[in-house]
Amino acid sequence: MATRQTQTLARFMLAPSVIMLLVWMVIPLGITLWFSFQQYNPLNPIRDGFIGFDNYALFYANPAFLQSILNTLILVGSVLAITVIGGIMLALLLDQPMWGQGMVRILVISPFFVMPPVAALVWKNMIMHPGYGVFADISRFFGLQPVDWFAQYPLFSIILIVAWQWLPFATLILLTSLQSLDGEQKEAAEMDGAGFVSRFIYLILPHLARGITVVILIQTIFLLAVYAEILVTTNGGPGYASTNLPFLVYQKASLEFKIGQASAGGIIAVILANIVAIFLMRAVGKNLDK
Repeated sequence: MATRQTQTLARFMLAPSVIMLLVWMVIPLGITLWFSFQQYNPLNPIRDGFIGFDNYALFYANPAFLQSILNTLILVGSVLAITVIGGIMLALLLDQPMWGQGMVRILVISPFFVMPPVAALVWKNMIMHPGYGVFADISRFFGLQPVDWFAQYPLFSIILIVAWQWLPFATLILLTSLQSLDGEQKEAAEMDGAGFVSRFIYLILPHLARGITVVILIQTIFLLAVYAEILVTTNGGPGYASTNLPFLVYQKASLEFKIGQASAGGIIAVILANIVAIFLMRAVGKNLDK
C-alpha cells in the first residue's frame, strides 16, 4: 500500500504535466468564451465591443442551427452503429486462421491511416462521382442510372466516408479484445453443444462489451468534430442537408468573418460534447463495474 510520502511524491511529479494540460485547454477555451461576448469582425474592427449574449441568440436564430444539431447526432449515431457492427463482424472474421492473415489485417486497418481530406477526395472523385466513379460504373454495368450521391444523399455519403475511416479502429480494438477470450471457455461451450449463435450471444458478445464501450467513447469524441470530409465533398449542402455543428462554426468564422458568433457556436459545441461525454462516462462506469 502506498505511503503518504509516496502519494505526495507522485502528485508532485505529475503536477507539471497536469498544469500544462490545463493551461493548454483553459486558455483557448477562455479566449473563445471572451470572443463569444464580443462583436468582432476582422474586416471591420472599429465596431468591436461587448454585446452580451447577442451572439448566442444570433447563432441560435440561424436557420441552419437546429438542422446542424440534428445532422451532428445522426452522423455520430450512424457511424457508431456501422463501425461497431462492422467491427464485430470483421474481428470475428480476422480471428479465424487463414492464409496471409497478417497481410489481410494490415489491409483492413490501412484506411485509418489516410488523412480525412485525402479520403474524402478519393471517395468524391474516384468512387462516388456520378460520371466516372466506381459506383457509377457498377450502376451502368447493371443497366441502372448512376446516382449523384453528394447531391441526392449528401449526409449518407458523409456517413459512409467517415465510417470507412473509423471501421479499422473499431476492428482493431474489438479484435484485440476478442483474442483475449480464454480458449478453454470456447472449448467448454462447444463441448456443451452450443452453436455459433449461442456462443456469440452468451460468451463472445459479453466479453466484447468493454471493447465496444471503448470504441464508442473514443469515436464519439472525434466524430463530434467531423469537419474536413464535409468541406471537401458537399461544403455543407445542398442547402443545410449535410451541415453539422463544427462546419457551421467554420462558416461563421472563415466565410462570414463573424468571430463572435463562431465563438458562441464553439461554446455550444463544447457544451453538447460534454453532455454526450457525461452519458458515455456513466455508461463506461457501469460497464467497467460489472
